[in-house]
Amino acid sequence: MHIIFFLFFLVGCTYVQQTEQFSSDKLIQGEPGNFHGYTMYSFEYKDRQCRIVAPKRAAEGNPWLWRARFFGHRPEVDLALLNKGFYVAYMDVADLYGSPKAVGLWDDFYDLLTTRYHFAPRVALEGMSRGGLMVFNWAAEHPERVACIYADAPVCDIKSWPGGLMKGIGSQDDWRKCRDVYGLTEEQARSFQGNPVDKADSLAKSNIPLLVVSGDSDEVVPYKENAGVLVEAYREKEGEVKTIIKRGEGHVHGLNNAAPIIRFVLKHAKP
Repeated sequence: MHIIFFLFFLVGCTYVQQTEQFSSDKLIQGEPGNFHGYTMYSFEYKDRQCRIVAPKRAAEGNPWLWRARFFGHRPEVDLALLNKGFYVAYMDVADLYGSPKAVGLWDDFYDLLTTRYHFAPRVALEGMSRGGLMVFNWAAEHPERVACIYADAPVCDIKSWPGGLMKGIGSQDDWRKCRDVYGLTEEQARSFQGNPVDKADSLAKSNIPLLVVSGDSDEVVPYKENAGVLVEAYREKEGEVKTIIKRGEGHVHGLNNAAPIIRFVLKHAKP
């Protein structure tokens, strides 16, 4: 009887109940903000800037989209999902380059959202640029927690970006910071095997549905040495993967018509 009541409570968490919980929670200080007409709660957790954007009314089961980078940039997908009852969540770990420390912080944030706020146990991940390191490394650790991944011009190998050790132009300042975060010397970083591309087979075997959007002229995060490696592994393992390659485009995010991305997330992440 207690189990039935608990399950009913989790499924029955409506937008109104959640909003009241956010507003009265001592973790969240100050007045809520506004995100394109939706209520946004900003707060620090584990010394990291976090945001939760609430839909007008949550869909059954409290589905959510977890953005790894560039909060607010190209918000078409976020807004469409908010309109469908999804929450949008963000924890800023950009300076950690998808490292084990970043994965640990995301573990803590996931626990917070799924226990304290009753978000769905499986989340849709959105990784733009260096956000690719974050979503893929976290998904590799917790495939059972991931409903799907939308990766947009994603970094999948630190040797490509910020390293610039392949065809990509790299970023020397970020490369130094990245090595420091991972605790690697230059020599160790050149042979590092903890990238998403090194986990391509295991990610493909887990069969997390994957959508990749990339430009074929991207000189910052070249497709073939990043997402292309994962896509090839998915296809070899007959995993569910879709690509949208933008001809003649560089390191530019999003689509003029985001409908294919929105349909993909709704198909896999809406209970």
